[in-house]
Amino acid sequence: MLYQLFEWFAKNGIKFPGSGLLHFITFRVLVAILLSLFITTVYGKRLINILKKNQIGESVRELGLAGEKMKSGTPTMGGIIILLGILIPTLLLANLDKVYIRLMLLCTVWLGIIGFIDDYLKISAKRIAKEKGIDFKKTNADGLAGKFKVFGQVILGIIIGSTLYFNQNVVVKREIITGKNSLSWVPQRGEHKLDKLGEDTILADGQIHRFVTVKTPITTIPFVKTHEFNYAKLLPESLENYTYIIYILIVIFIVTAVSNGANITDGLDGLATGVSAIIGVGLGVFVFVSGDVRIADYLNIMYIPNLSELTIFIAAFVGACVGFLWYNAYPAQVFMGDTGSLAIGGIIASLAIIVRKELLIPIFCLVFLVELLSVMIQVSYFKYTKRKYGTGKRVFLMSPLHHHYQKLGYHESKIAVRFWVVTILSVVFAVVTLKIR
Repeated sequence: MLYQLFEWFAKNGIKFPGSGLLHFITFRVLVAILLSLFITTVYGKRLINILKKNQIGESVRELGLAGEKMKSGTPTMGGIIILLGILIPTLLLANLDKVYIRLMLLCTVWLGIIGFIDDYLKISAKRIAKEKGIDFKKTNADGLAGKFKVFGQVILGIIIGSTLYFNQNVVVKREIITGKNSLSWVPQRGEHKLDKLGEDTILADGQIHRFVTVKTPITTIPFVKTHEFNYAKLLPESLENYTYIIYILIVIFIVTAVSNGANITDGLDGLATGVSAIIGVGLGVFVFVSGDVRIADYLNIMYIPNLSELTIFIAAFVGACVGFLWYNAYPAQVFMGDTGSLAIGGIIASLAIIVRKELLIPIFCLVFLVELLSVMIQVSYFKYTKRKYGTGKRVFLMSPLHHHYQKLGYHESKIAVRFWVVTILSVVFAVVTLKIR
C-alpha cells in the first residue's frame, strides 16, 4: 500500500524526502525483513499474553515422550503471529498489482483460515469438556475433519494452478539462439508466443541470442542438460489442449503434500519454524536468479518476468519465521498450531510452483518429505502386519520421525538443530543443481 501510495505521489509530481528509496527492491526487501521481525518479536509477545489470558492452550497427548507434560497449557494458534509478520510487510511494501504477490497473499490467508478453524474447534471442544467436567482426552475432538482440510487445499490448488496456467501475466522469457540471418523459431509443444521474435538481440560467437516471451507449462528439471520439462509432453499430441488438467492436478498434489508435510513436522519446539525459514532463504535465491535477466542468462536458466517482486514476500516470510522462533525455540512459549503450519507448507509449495522449481521440492523440502513418508510407512506397515499376522508391527519406535529420535533418547532441541542442518545441506544442494547437469 505504501508502494502504491508513493507511486501515486510520484505520478502527480508530489515528492517526499527519501520516497525514491521505495523504487529500489533491495531497500524494500530489507525493510520487509526488519518489519516482520519487529512485528513477530515485539507484538508477538503481546499476542502470546492474549492467548494465555483467554486460556488458548495446547492439550498434549500422553505419548511417553520426555518433556511432554511441561508443554501442556502452552498457548497455541501462534501461527497468527507468523501470518501478521508476512501479510503486513507485504501489503505495505510490495507492488500489489503483480499477479504473483496477489496469489501468495491469497494462499497465506486461505490456509491460515483453514488452520485457524481447525485450532479453534479443538480449543472450543476443550472448553466445553472442561465446563461439563468431561476428560478432554476422551472427547476425541480432533478439530476440523481431515476431509475438509484436504478439500480446502484442493480448492487452493485449483486456484493456483488455473491462475498460473491461464493468466496472461504469467510468462517466461525464452532464449533462442539462431544464426545471423535466421529469424525462424519453432515453438515447443504447449508454447504460445506472445511477442515478436528478436526484440532483444545479443551478438555473441557469431550467433544471435534472441529472447521471446511465451506462455508455456514448463518447469525446471534437475540434473538434465536441457534443464526444462514441458508438462504438455505428459499427454499425447492430440490431447495437448488439455494440458491444463494434468497441470492443475499436479499443483493440487504438491500444495496438499507439502502443506501436510509441514503440519506433521510441527511436533518439536522450533523444528518446523527453523526448517521453513531455511527453505524460505533457498526459495529467495531461486526467485532472485530467475527474476533477473542477466543472472538467468548467465546461469542459462529460464527468466521469469515480474518475479523479483516476490522477494519482498519471501523476505517477510523468512523474517516472520525467525521472529516467531524467538518464542517457539525450546522451551517453547507458544506453538504455531495448524494456523501456522498449514499456511507455511502451502506458502512453500506455492512459491516453488511459481518459480518453476516444483521438481526440486523433494530435495530442499527433504525434512518435510521424510517426516511425511515416516508416517505413511508406519501406518501402512502396521495395517499390513496386523492383517497378515494378527498383530501390528512398527518400522519406527514412533512416527513422525522426530518422535522416533525422541524415543531413542535424543533431546528435542538437538533433534531440531540437526534437522535444521540437514535442511541447510538440502537447500544448498538444490541451489547447486542449477549448474549440475
